[in-house]
Amino acid sequence: MKTKKIPMRMCVGCGEMKPKKELIRIVTDSEGTVSVDPTGKKAGRGAYICKSTECLKKAGKSKKLRVTDEIIQQLEAEIENEQ
Repeated sequence: MKTKKIPMRMCVGCGEMKPKKELIRIVTDSEGTVSVDPTGKKAGRGAYICKSTECLKKAGKSKKLRVTDEIIQQLEAEIENEQ
């Protein structure tokens, strides 16, 4: 029996490779709108971040994640709901 492949993605905060299901996706669509993608299936360019406030702060400081304050608040709420 074959083992199922687990898709891995890199966190923009800590740089660690983790399973896609353990990360939160932030997506920019073709019109340039940035949003949080809880399903991980929206069309557009995406970035992934761990479900921890430390990674969110690291990503903001290193400027790897350029998003508005509204998106940051959505990410913080998403992280709180997970914990």
